[in-house]
Order: sequence, then structure tokens, then C-alpha cells
Amino acid sequence: MKQRIKQSIENLKQLSAETLEDIEQLRIQYLGKKGVMNELFAQFKSVPNEEKKEMGSLLNELKTAVQTKIEALREAVENKSESKISVDDLTKPACLEQLGSRHPISLVRNEIISIFSKIGYTVEEGPEIEDDWHVFSALNFPPEHPARDMQDTFFIENREDGNHAVLRTHTSSVQVRTMEKQKPPIRIIAPGRVFRNEAISARAHCIFHQIEGLYIDKNVSFSDLKQSLLYFAKEMFGANTQIRLRPSYFPFTEPSAEMDVSCNLCGGKGCNVCKGTGWLEIMGCGMVDPNVLKASGIDPDVYSGFAFGMGVERIAMLKYGVNDLRMYFENDVRFLGQFRNSI
Repeated sequence: MKQRIKQSIENLKQLSAETLEDIEQLRIQYLGKKGVMNELFAQFKSVPNEEKKEMGSLLNELKTAVQTKIEALREAVENKSESKISVDDLTKPACLEQLGSRHPISLVRNEIISIFSKIGYTVEEGPEIEDDWHVFSALNFPPEHPARDMQDTFFIENREDGNHAVLRTHTSSVQVRTMEKQKPPIRIIAPGRVFRNEAISARAHCIFHQIEGLYIDKNVSFSDLKQSLLYFAKEMFGANTQIRLRPSYFPFTEPSAEMDVSCNLCGGKGCNVCKGTGWLEIMGCGMVDPNVLKASGIDPDVYSGFAFGMGVERIAMLKYGVNDLRMYFENDVRFLGQFRNSI
């Protein structure tokens, strides 16, 4: 019996098969009811007790060898069959690799940059960890302004000189840096990620993206601002898009306004995104306050300008019909895959 088992193990090494039917015959030959393994296990009952340990080990080795050999032969035959079909069967549908997709925030960001570049705006960038001067003081925020409180701003480091390190709450800090190093005329947009200590909901998030614009030159007026923003809205959302400007307040602009665009998610009928008004606020804007110009070394008696800032997520919601801002941050491939054709 011992010799038969060893001979069977050696024979397995020489076995081959061309088809799945051949492999099935081998399986029946060794593992079937009347196969080699059952026959050997039947003989095992009559093996003397002192030899059972050795014979049992050999039987298990043979059984494992049989199973391994059958699996190897089956895999080889299946791979050979698939390879032949992929080469010879010209009617088989092509198996194309699925392409990735750009994130909708990146798509909208690039589109906004493209729109403003057509009218002479260039891109400027700045650090996400900023100091108090560039985020607040240079933008005419008074010391007691609530934006400086912990419940609104993420503070990184409290410095003795009061110029604390913070996560920027807007990309207006890039405007300040640009005015400090460039002389007018200035026409820039500043895209980037910003941070605010806000509750996360369908309309708000503690991390989001902004694009802010700045235009400074001689004799710049509010009508220039309005026409620039109307041009942007029609380029972004379509020729039938309407805008409205509502009086508002920002420390760094005077006069200031909020700009709304007609909500194309509901066609102006009202939805949870536009809070039933038919309008969606997408940006704040206004004429640059003279104090801001002075703080950056620009003479407000010679130059004037306007600034605006918009949330990229809010615009993407309008453009793609997304009704929950949180979807942009969840990395759900089912959601992101919808933008594959937008690349």
C-alpha cells in the first residue's frame, strides 16, 4: 500500500489535460466513489496500528496533491480558453478599461478661471495657513469683529504680537498679498480652499472652495462690477440667467452687495437649496474700501476697484443639479463617475 501511494504521487506529476472534460475524468479517477482515494482509505482500515500514523500521513499527502493538481490543470485550461477567445473571437465585445473622472469641484473651478481669463484676469495663489494681518486687519476687520472669534475661525497659533496664525477663512488674503507686491492696474482671481467653523449641512461645510476676484485701476465704478458679474453668470449658467444685487455689508468693500442668480435646480419655483425663493446666493461683492487700499500701499485718491468672492461648491450645485453639498466630500465613486464625460 505504501508503495502504491508513493507511485500515485509520482504519477500525478506527469498528468496533463487539454479540456475540462479530461480534468473531470481525472477527478473521478482519484476522488470519485470508486476512485483511488476511496480504495486506499478502505485498505487503511486493515493497516496495523503501528503503521497507521505513517500511512495516514501519506494518504493526506496524496489527497492534497490530487486536489492541487486538479486545480492547477483547471486554471491552465481556463486561461488558455480565455486567451484563445480574446484573440480569435472578433465578435466578442471589447473589454475597455474604465476611465477615472475629474472631481466636479475641479471642473467648475477650471471653468470659472477660463471665463475670467477671457476678460484679462490672471490667477494668483497664497498659503492656506495665514496670519491675522492678511486675513483680517489688512481687510479692515475691526478688533471686535465676530469673525475673529473661535466659534467662526480655526486658530492655529496665538502669537504674542497679536498676528495670530489661522486657517484662512477666505481667499481675500491673496488679494492683500497681491496688492502689497504689485502696482495697479491689478486684475486677478484667487482660487483656493478655505476653512470656517460651521455646522455641516446640505448648504454649508467647514471646508469649502472659493474664487475671489480683484480689479483695481483708475476710474473703476460699480457699473463695471455689475457688468463683469452679469457676463460671468451668463457664461456659467446660460444666456437666460438672471442676477440680482442686494445691499449688504463687508468690512473690506463699500458699498457692498450680495449677488443672487436664478435657481436652475427648480426653475425659480422654490426648492430646499434656494429655500423656496427661486434665487440662490452665490457671491458677495462691492467696491474696495479705501482703508484696504491704504493698508496695502495703494493711493485711494488715484485708484479705485472692486472685489468679489464666490463659493465653488454652490456654483457646482447649480450647474450640475446637486442638492446636497456634502456629496462633494464623501468620495462616493458612484457620484463622481457621473462626471466622467465632463473631462
